[in-house]
Amino acid sequence: MLKKFLILVAVATFTLSISSCREKSTGEKVEDAVEDVADDIEDTVD
Repeated sequence: MLKKFLILVAVATFTLSISSCREKSTGEKVEDAVEDVADDIEDTVD
């Protein structure tokens, strides 16, 4: 029973560590690019 619990904790920790350091998705990259362009346009207008 303890062995199964420890394996479960190890797998959960491994899964969380991988998902927390993943790279940005394409959608997030596009969103950042759109925000940058919007900021540039605002700076130009000012």
